[in-house]
Amino acid sequence: MKQKHTKDKHFEPKWRDTPPKKGSWRSIFKWGDPKGFKHPNPKLYALLKETFDLSDADFKTPRLVGDEPVQTKERTPFDETTIALFKEIVGDENISTSDYDRIRFSYGRTMEEIFELRQGTPENVTGLVVHPRTQEEVQKVVTFCHEKKIPLHVYGGGSSVTLGLTPKKDGVTLVMCTHMTRVIEFNETNQTITVESGIFGPALEELLNNAPDRFNAKHAYTCGHFPQSFEYSSVGGWIVTKGSGQQSSYYGDAVDLVMGQTCVTPAGVITTLDYPSTATGPMLNDILKGSEGTFGVLTSVTLRIFRKTPQTTRRFSYIFPTWKDAVNATREISQTECGMPSVFRISDPEETLIGLKQHGIDGTFVDTLITKKGYLPMQRCLLIGQSDGEKGFTKNVAKNVRRVAKANGAMSLTGYPVKMWEKSRFSDPYLREDLNDYGIIIDTLETGVKWDNLHAVHMGVRAYIKERPQTICMTHSSHIYPQGTNLYFIFIAKFATHEEYLNFHRGLIDSIEKNGGTLSHHHGVGRMMAPLMERHLGKEQMEALRALKQHFDPHTIMNPGGTLGLDRE
Repeated sequence: MKQKHTKDKHFEPKWRDTPPKKGSWRSIFKWGDPKGFKHPNPKLYALLKETFDLSDADFKTPRLVGDEPVQTKERTPFDETTIALFKEIVGDENISTSDYDRIRFSYGRTMEEIFELRQGTPENVTGLVVHPRTQEEVQKVVTFCHEKKIPLHVYGGGSSVTLGLTPKKDGVTLVMCTHMTRVIEFNETNQTITVESGIFGPALEELLNNAPDRFNAKHAYTCGHFPQSFEYSSVGGWIVTKGSGQQSSYYGDAVDLVMGQTCVTPAGVITTLDYPSTATGPMLNDILKGSEGTFGVLTSVTLRIFRKTPQTTRRFSYIFPTWKDAVNATREISQTECGMPSVFRISDPEETLIGLKQHGIDGTFVDTLITKKGYLPMQRCLLIGQSDGEKGFTKNVAKNVRRVAKANGAMSLTGYPVKMWEKSRFSDPYLREDLNDYGIIIDTLETGVKWDNLHAVHMGVRAYIKERPQTICMTHSSHIYPQGTNLYFIFIAKFATHEEYLNFHRGLIDSIEKNGGTLSHHHGVGRMMAPLMERHLGKEQMEALRALKQHFDPHTIMNPGGTLGLDRE
């Protein structure tokens, strides 16, 4: 048994606080802003040592930090003649065959991809990187690749956590976020905006928030879509993976925002109509959502937008005696027809415990008070929420949340926990590099559930995770509907080998599906969940999707390799 604490009570690991070296592996696998960091606070650090039986000595020397320069033995498979043809389409400066670019745009954010990058052993590297400037250039690239049967992959923001970006070695990767970030139309009368698919969340939100100055609009607006990857994900990525934002309970998921879209497929260009509703048969607009680049390349999209009214926002939080009480209250709030909060999430007992530590509430007067009132650690559950919209509406939502919460045994904690959460809502992923540097893995999987099977899925999946010794499992629901919600499982563990991690992770996906959850609620499917798609959806649904794939992409060039389980090869 290791000594869990050294004599130096003030020891703190030398968490990385410097940007990655230019051209290094770390510059690819590090999340977000090169100068952005978030470190475990002392209480979380103490919990990690206790859970994994570690001492301060285990945190003195980081490993596999990835400071070495990127290189690969895999050379581009394309000859100079073929490369020259691509250059004719997009220009010399928008083509790259460098090791660094080919690896950078071949990888997303799954832990197994991070393993490869930390070890400097990339297994799947695209043959050519192309940065199109216009839809016309995308059409020419798609046509050329279709004629030559060249695999074609699409890169938006690179935040995929489902192996959605893994390329064929003889393929081409289209990077949409370099040039295709323009506004095509802002329409205040219809309350819509049409943008190219490569635009990132902050750029879109900045435009909408400042609509009076940017578009001579009467009001400021918001897109309402704020996934945790908001700062480094693209609008196109949100839609093709059917993403969901942290305020989806009010604004809707990404696909609910889509009025119309343009998709370039090998079979031709599809532009769907952007009416709010039309009874003109099955909707291709809906079929293209969530297609993950397997039908074509999403080039532009028309989104519904919302008036921004920060002056009317109301924040609230409650502590419940048990998970069951928190779930019952959440379901009642969603079904009581009193309006939905925008931020609306509940944490199970283990996530509540760790959240209170990470946000500095554990051990404070507030912690002591709620414990004395009977809200006990590893039983109590936290709800945080926020209502947005018209002043009377937000007031009414907050009032009814309070009524239902108290009826289910909750105690108000004011809006303070919400403000603490807001400060870290986009920064939590930065913790991963710190933990990975010392061999600790933090990863996530999520699922959609109905109210009547929520507890069965929660208990069944937690049982699978907890069967593994010394494994933390935090769970929350953060996308609420009258008919159900999601469960977001976060696990923290140490694994002896990459293979051990993969076996555990794939078993977790299997456990989610066997216990009655969906394969994915808002991350998409990619190649990760694809092997279970037919078991989950059934042969008939999969055959219908494969028939669509055959129509749009008869040579199977679009994002091949198993995405969505649609490849017949």
